Amino acid sequence: LIFSVVSWAIIFSKSRSTKKIRQQNEEFFAIFEQSNRWAEIYSRTTSLNESPVRNVFLAANKELQKQKILNLDAVGRSMQSAAITETTKLEKNLGWLASTASASPFIGLFGTVVGIIIAFQGLSQAATASIQAVAPGIAEALIATAAGIAAAVPAVLAYNHFLNIVRTLAAEMDSFSLNLLNFIEREAASTQVSTMN
Repeated sequence: LIFSVVSWAIIFSKSRSTKKIRQQNEEFFAIFEQSNRWAEIYSRTTSLNESPVRNVFLAANKELQKQKILNLDAVGRSMQSAAITETTKLEKNLGWLASTASASPFIGLFGTVVGIIIAFQGLSQAATASIQAVAPGIAEALIATAAGIAAAVPAVLAYNHFLNIVRTLAAEMDSFSLNLLNFIEREAASTQVSTMN
């Protein structure tokens, strides 16, 4: 019951947060595609706090502000570090779902085995041995297995679903990092050209 309640709480919480994250990522990508200037991207995305892609962008911005001479390798490393941090945040509580999926059936099976042992002990003490004497105890013991499976199935489905979302978001961050490096390089080149002119 505890595993099931906590798992459902995680499922509802993750559903809300991943929906918001995906919406904000889409908004960020739309702004990024429309914008030609770094400052414009920065100013138009300030409200997108939940977007992991924006946090990768902020890591690049922070690294660029520290630099006196443009070093794209350092910017790339900063973005990679931010992407790892964001992926770790996205994976939070998925371990509980995985544990519920693997442990709950065994906990249920343990309860069933204990229940059957108690039922057979009761049968050995009964005056007459019949199926009617042992059937209620076995039926009651099997409820534990059913409860374990009932807790495990939603946890397995949710774990796989959220893991797929995390992989997709991680791939988006990696792809965005490469696009952002290209953007920085183009902006640096255009700045040099305008300075020469």
